Amino acid sequence: MARNENSIFYGVDRITILTYALLVVLGWLNIYAAVYNEDHQNIFDTTQKYGKQLIWISGAVVIAFGILLIDANFYTVFAYGFYVFFLTANILVIWLGREVKGSKSWFRFGDFGIQPAEFMKFATNLVLAKFLSNRTIIVNQVFRLRLKDLIKNYKNTLIALLFICVPIVIIKKLQNETGLAIVFIAFVIVLYREGLSVTFLIFGLLAAILFVVSLVVTSLPTLLITLAIIAAGSFLFVGRNRKNLIVVIIVYACSAGVVLGTNYVYNHLEPHQKVRIDVLLGRGNVNLKKEGYNVNQAKIAIGSGGFWGKGYLQGTQTKYDFVPEQDTDFIFCTVGEEWGFFGSTGVIFLELFLILRIIFLSERQRSDFSRIYGYGVAAVLFFHLAVNIGMTIGLMPVIGIPLPFFSYGGSSLWAFTILLFIFIKLDSNRLLILR
Repeated sequence: MARNENSIFYGVDRITILTYALLVVLGWLNIYAAVYNEDHQNIFDTTQKYGKQLIWISGAVVIAFGILLIDANFYTVFAYGFYVFFLTANILVIWLGREVKGSKSWFRFGDFGIQPAEFMKFATNLVLAKFLSNRTIIVNQVFRLRLKDLIKNYKNTLIALLFICVPIVIIKKLQNETGLAIVFIAFVIVLYREGLSVTFLIFGLLAAILFVVSLVVTSLPTLLITLAIIAAGSFLFVGRNRKNLIVVIIVYACSAGVVLGTNYVYNHLEPHQKVRIDVLLGRGNVNLKKEGYNVNQAKIAIGSGGFWGKGYLQGTQTKYDFVPEQDTDFIFCTVGEEWGFFGSTGVIFLELFLILRIIFLSERQRSDFSRIYGYGVAAVLFFHLAVNIGMTIGLMPVIGIPLPFFSYGGSSLWAFTILLFIFIKLDSNRLLILR
């Protein structure tokens, strides 16, 4: 931490920056291993993916310094501006962008591409922090309420959810980017930290369980009848009166709605999306040479690494391209095969350490804006980490989202860098607030 308050490093958390730098370097080395071949051994060769990634890393360093140079209040003042700008960019890409793997979500500049959906994450985080912190200031002055009391006001909760849902609709429906759209659900975690009743979380988890059950149990009448029997039993157990009857009917109606809705959504999915769900749940006879190939090869690669791994650049599954997308969505396979269980655990530990560090820093913030934004950063990183590794080892459907700071790609690296370093700047400003 720099002692001169005029320095850009004044108040900057060095532990967070060092963890970020370590993850980025390890990611670069794994990208090199994922696409390594004996004909191209120069790690600085910009004609190869690892060389291009080094260019993106250099750009990320410049962006990080740029963010630290800008006054922290800039991000508070222009939060809505960032949101509108990137929302517009995500709409314009539909007409001006190029289609890549079925998704029209990329602006192309020669050999490089920018995906505006990635940058929408930090813009959404900024606008959520701005909206919730602004409402806190107004309410504290007029009604003397705390932020957690404010979140219980459904009007403001719905507005906050609207900020989250608009990018989801645009990215999923217009760009056909399911994976990136789902990531925005992580921001709901921020609302719970700021006081949203845990009852909503419980109902959400129950709905998620029922959603999975609806996919596993293929007989719709059987499931509805089973729910009806459970509802009747619950009514007899809790007491037979009019109030309990109304509650049981409402709960059953909602449960039936989830079941019917799940069935409707599944039947209207794209064929490849249905296949991914079937592979995850083991429905039908999964062909390991076709629809089940990616996940099966990923498991083989990770399992073959054993405890210590095969050694750097020694992974056979990686070297002979058995795992598709092994430098992007399935980069964790390279870690598992070459570094083994020990190395994989180390990578997960580093990612979790960064997330926990961000949460720790968030709790010491002097402003609501900084705290809310920090929890948004932690939520997004955790969601990416859990889903990416989950889909690699077959615990979640393959939806194609990168592993933070590891997967190849400039858009994701730059977006994560911006997301993180804005918070680092906000945290450093805490010392100036205390003065």
